[in-house]
Amino acid sequence: MSLFIFLPEWLEYLNYPGLEIWKFVDLGIFLAVAIYILKKPIKQALSTRRERIRQQILEAQQERDRAAEELSQAEAKLARIDLEVESIRRQAREEADLETKRQAAAAEQEMQRLRAQADRELELARKTARRELQKFLASRSIDLARESVSSQLRPEDDVRLIRERVRELREARG
Repeated sequence: MSLFIFLPEWLEYLNYPGLEIWKFVDLGIFLAVAIYILKKPIKQALSTRRERIRQQILEAQQERDRAAEELSQAEAKLARIDLEVESIRRQAREEADLETKRQAAAAEQEMQRLRAQADRELELARKTARRELQKFLASRSIDLARESVSSQLRPEDDVRLIRERVRELREARG
């Protein structure tokens, strides 16, 4: 017979093969004791896990806020970069224009200096050429005059000119 001799007959149905309610009762008692014993550690573990998740959520929110701030700063920098690039381009154009003007002015000054130097050199060359021409003409005139005087001078004119010069020298001394 069964172990439940002292129990009413209806309890025998609970021990029906395959149903065996006592296994469920044992499981219930085991679970109740396990829950009673493990309630505090499980509660602490779940509390710790909940707190860690909350902390991770806060860190993620802070990280998201930092990332959003960095993104806005980066976008602001990008907007400023366009302005800065345009400013640098404008400044470079202005500097190039000023440099071009400065170089043009320097070239103009150099051309004026070279013109003035060329004018001085031309004037000097003209004066030198005039002097050389005057010397040449004077020399040629003297040569022609000598030849002319020599060809037309007679010996008695020569004696007469010498006497006149001697007389002029005596008067001058005297």
